[in-house]
Amino acid sequence: MTYPLMDDNITRKDLDVLIEFLRGDNRLTQSENVMRFEEEWSNWLGVKYSVFVNSGASANLATISVLKTMYPEGGEVIVPPLTWVSDVASVLWNGFVPVFADINLDNLGMDTEKILEKITDKTRAVFLTYVMGFNCLTDKLVDELNRRRIALIEDVCESHGAEWKGKRLGSIGLASNFSFYYAHHMSTIEGGMICTNDDNFYNTARLLRSHGMVRESLSMEFKHNYAKDYPDLNPDFIFAYPGFNIRSTELNAVLGRSQLHRLDGNVMIRNENFRLFLDNLNPETYKTDFDLCGMSNYAFTLILRYPDNQLWKRVCTALTSAGVEFRQGTAGGGNQLRQPYMRKLIDIDFSDYTNIEHVHFYGLYLGNYPTLRKEDILNVCEILNSL
Repeated sequence: MTYPLMDDNITRKDLDVLIEFLRGDNRLTQSENVMRFEEEWSNWLGVKYSVFVNSGASANLATISVLKTMYPEGGEVIVPPLTWVSDVASVLWNGFVPVFADINLDNLGMDTEKILEKITDKTRAVFLTYVMGFNCLTDKLVDELNRRRIALIEDVCESHGAEWKGKRLGSIGLASNFSFYYAHHMSTIEGGMICTNDDNFYNTARLLRSHGMVRESLSMEFKHNYAKDYPDLNPDFIFAYPGFNIRSTELNAVLGRSQLHRLDGNVMIRNENFRLFLDNLNPETYKTDFDLCGMSNYAFTLILRYPDNQLWKRVCTALTSAGVEFRQGTAGGGNQLRQPYMRKLIDIDFSDYTNIEHVHFYGLYLGNYPTLRKEDILNVCEILNSL
């Protein structure tokens, strides 16, 4: 059996659309298709604004950079230990202090009670990652953050189309980030999106995307005020912030617009695949009782129900021998607190993080994609149940 982590989700139809675009006399750098993709994505997600950038990591960086303009004095941002490195890195690069909260094993996201325990008068935001397509948002968390006026930032890079109370994740907090990397629910090859309903957040994100240039603002009043305050500068080259160049291209946007049409259908197939996987696993050996409410599955999550080093070795050996590609530790390689960049910064008591520690040592994920064959899913379950 050959079971890769991901099948190429750039289809022949996508390539034909891209070839047709290239045949035209079109500008290739950021232009009309980027704007159209942002509009179409905003409509699909249910937000006012979206800003297309060159990766999900860039979306993380720019989002926390906007937060820094709101809190130049710094402060703390609560982050998950199970996430991609760029979430934590964006907090560090902007001078905030990352504060970690352990996860909930039912959805792999930060546990609401653990988050609330970590909130102080220095907390500026909660950077919540929806891991592997699960929803970890709760009424209690949203209500408490609103009461304390603490920003919720949503990392939805692995969870396109997941929902909470009938709303798509990524439309609830101050801002959200998406990734369109190769293995995700839809792909622009490389690409990411920043989403928000806040006018000022959107305006600042647009500037930061392109060197901090004032001319990137869509507000004539904003541009006029800067030109008036800095009459010694060319209005086309006023830099309000020390920004980045994280623009994407027309080519990526064309692919995104093509793929968006089938995103909802692909989410349904992914969810059906995951339920088939869970229904055929031995629940006494593996965790199968995840909270699937609002799910948009990214990959098959496999976690031993109980710590067992010998069984874990047999699992990894059997999958490798069967030609099944997997990633140990699940999202981001497991516990970010164990990574060198964090160990250099703080002393860590891993006993405070029992759930992420279990996933780090006894968890992995397998690929899930629309072209995955049902018989391969069942074959993998048979292998796992035999160990």
